[in-house]
Formats: sequence, C-alpha cells, structure tokens
Amino acid sequence: MSQRMRLDGRTALVTGSTRGVGAAIARALAEAGAKVIVHGLRDDEQATEICRWLESRDALAGFLTGDLSGPMPESVDRLAQAALEIAGGLDLLVNNAGTYIDQPFLEMDFDTFDRTMKLNVYAGFLLTQKLARRWVEERTDARVLFIGSINGRLAEPDHAAYDTSKGAVEMMVRTLCVSLAPHGIRVNGLAPGLFETPLTSPALADPRLRRWMEWHTPNGRIPGPEVAGEAAVFLLSDAAEHIHGHMLMVDGGMSAWQQPDPPPDDAWPPKE
Repeated sequence: MSQRMRLDGRTALVTGSTRGVGAAIARALAEAGAKVIVHGLRDDEQATEICRWLESRDALAGFLTGDLSGPMPESVDRLAQAALEIAGGLDLLVNNAGTYIDQPFLEMDFDTFDRTMKLNVYAGFLLTQKLARRWVEERTDARVLFIGSINGRLAEPDHAAYDTSKGAVEMMVRTLCVSLAPHGIRVNGLAPGLFETPLTSPALADPRLRRWMEWHTPNGRIPGPEVAGEAAVFLLSDAAEHIHGHMLMVDGGMSAWQQPDPPPDDAWPPKE
C-alpha cells in the first residue's frame, strides 16, 4: 500500500459499524493504520465480533451505542461528546448509520418517512456539524465520508423514503464540501450498488433474482461489502487530497447502464 493511502495516527468514528458496510469500513480503516470507534444501535453479538477483531489488531479506540434517530439533536450530541472523550484526536468521521425501512408511496405513514430522514440525513448532518465546529476551532486536518447509495440516483418502486434520503445525502456531500473545504476539512461520499450483506442475502437467495441482478450489473458481480472498505480508505487518505465533494459510485457500473437488454436465452434460466 502506498504511504499516502495509510491512515496511521488517525482516529475514526464509524457510525453503524457493527455489521455490513459499516463493519467492512471499520476493518479496512484499521488495516490502513487508523484507530476506530465502533458505533451500533445495541451491544450484541455482531458488535462483540467487530470489537474483538479490532482489538486483536490494536485498533479499537472504543465502542459506543445509541439510536441516532432521536430525540434530536440530543442523541447526536451525546454520541459526538462521548467519541471526543474517548479520543480527543478524532479526525475521521464516516456517516454510515442508516435504515432501509420503506413502504409503497401511497401507503407510507409519516413515522416511516420521518425515521428514515432522521437516521439517513439529519444524523449525519448534525454529527458532522458538531465535530466540524471543533475541528475548525482547532484547525484540525479532518475528513468526512458519507455513505450514500445508488438509490440516490436511480429510483426503485416502493422505496420513496429511502431513495429521497439518499438523494439528499449526495447533495449534502456537495454543500458541506463547499462550506468546509476552505477550513481544510474534506467531505466526500461513497455510494454502494448491490452488495451481498445480511440485509440483502435473503432476497439474493432467489436464483432468478440473483441472476437478473448479475446481468443488470456490467461487471456481472455482486460483491461483499469489503469493496466499500477499500474505497473508503482511499477517499479518507492523503491519496485523495484533491478530491472534494465527490460521490464515488461503487456499483460495478450499474449506474452507467441506462436500460440493459434482456439476457439471451443461453443466459437464462439462472446459473446453477
């Protein structure tokens, strides 16, 4: 690994990092030399697993729990204060915590939409603001990474709340870049396509759906979340010093393909 891709001496808070994409990012940051504060909704088996993995590499800076969806801004303020108390030198923030709860638009209730926006949009905005005020005052060379989604650009039926929230995240990356770049704070985003995680595995167990999603992705792959971790390291490292306000699509080319042709007969039914 190039030295400019290393994160030695840095400490990261990764929200929602006990499973899936968040845990993969926590591991990747640790492998690049950073200390990591793990955050999760609760102290459960997955939290224990990632904390033990980081401890085995002397990379665990701390573990925090808390529901970032409210009440606001108190829940966010508590997390920020606790993270700063654990690691006064906190200088990396990954806003990954989010929810995928959704309903058809015509049936959607306010609570579903409100919780989605609070966790996917407001929490990252407020946490970044809270930490950035301190970073600006102390002239800290800090970096922020928001985890968006391909759904921020490509809509899915019956995902109105989620798609709307991820579209907001992409614009938030840009507007916070404009506000914070003059202070030496870099803000970028990472937008995963379809990864195989505990959340998506049940749907991908359907061989016809899996085969269609592979066909719908130009490189034909549905990877695990580790590819997000490697991309996160790059965006947070010195190697990306001139990249500001960018949403990096990590989707195998799916967002570039307007409308794939139907698969040929010899590609269907699904592979064994």
